[in-house]
Amino acid sequence: MVHMARNMRVPPNSASLAEAKKRTLEFFRMCCRSIPEIMEIYNLYDVVSPSQLRSAVAAEVRKNSNVTNPKVIDMLLFKGMEELKNCVDHSKQRHHLVGKYVVGNQGLVQDLGHKDQGSSNFLKNFYSSNYF
Repeated sequence: MVHMARNMRVPPNSASLAEAKKRTLEFFRMCCRSIPEIMEIYNLYDVVSPSQLRSAVAAEVRKNSNVTNPKVIDMLLFKGMEELKNCVDHSKQRHHLVGKYVVGNQGLVQDLGHKDQGSSNFLKNFYSSNYF
C-alpha cells in the first residue's frame, strides 16, 4: 500500500466540490493505509499507537472542513500529499513527526504554576513576565 504513496502524482483540478470531497476521502484513506509503514520507519510504537496517529491525521483533515472552494481544497490536498510523501520517503526525522502529530500544539503548553516556587524576586518577576 505504501508504494501507492511513493508514486503519487499531482491530480488534475477538481471540477466540483463533490469531486474535491471525494479526493479528500481518497487522500485520507491513503494516509491511513500508510500509517503502519510510517510507524515502522520512524519507530513510533513507544510514543503513539496507530489509532492515535490516525486520529491526529483525521484532526488535520477536519481542521479544513469548512473550505468550500474546490481550488483551495486541491491546493490543500497537494500540500497533504507532499507531507505524506515526505513521511513515507523518510525525508523527515522522527522528532518532526512527534512534534507535529504526537505532541501537537496542546502538548507544548507549559504549566505556569510550578515556576513560581523560586524564592528570589528576580525569578518571580521573570516567570510572571510576558516571555511565558
